[in-house]
Amino acid sequence: MISFGTMIAFAAVALGMVCAPGPNMIYLISRSVTQGRVAGVISLFGVVLAFVVYIVATMMGLSALFLTVPVLYTMIKWAGAVYLLWLAWKAIRPGSDRNILEPQALKIESPKKLFMMGFMTNLLNPKAAVLYVSLLPQFIDPARGSVLMQSVTLGLIQISISFIINLLIVLVASQVVSWFGKRPIWLRVQRWVMASVLTALAARMALDRK
Repeated sequence: MISFGTMIAFAAVALGMVCAPGPNMIYLISRSVTQGRVAGVISLFGVVLAFVVYIVATMMGLSALFLTVPVLYTMIKWAGAVYLLWLAWKAIRPGSDRNILEPQALKIESPKKLFMMGFMTNLLNPKAAVLYVSLLPQFIDPARGSVLMQSVTLGLIQISISFIINLLIVLVASQVVSWFGKRPIWLRVQRWVMASVLTALAARMALDRK
């Protein structure tokens, strides 16, 4: 059974990842502003389904694969650490001060297409991939019981946090854009905080010997 402290630590990481502006957030804001809250919610359900796909992949294959081929885990671990450092640099590099949350004009789509676009946006989102492939295994301890159940628990924590935060973003999308547009200093602070968190995670990942 995963310890309460581990669940809190993973929840904090998941919260930090979902709050960092990325493809999911930008798409959901743009869709909600362009086509309304209902369209944003439908897109969000597509995003959640992609997370479920990642959970199933983690449960059914990744753990066994890592145990069978340890060198593969090491390669993915280092690739994940490098990618986290790249995300950290991307957040604070020169020219990153522009408001990336400014909504893009999107054409009106049917509910089915909205769902699929949300699904594909997240399925192809590198942040989602690195969260499940590289970060999640860092919080699993085989000595505490079933790796499968630990993966399920952590996955459900991440999905719950992602759904709640993104739903709030969808419901107040226009206000979020307006608020950050008038207070660019908060975006700058968020970038530096997120860069620090990502750097710390990269260091943890690189030094982990499990």
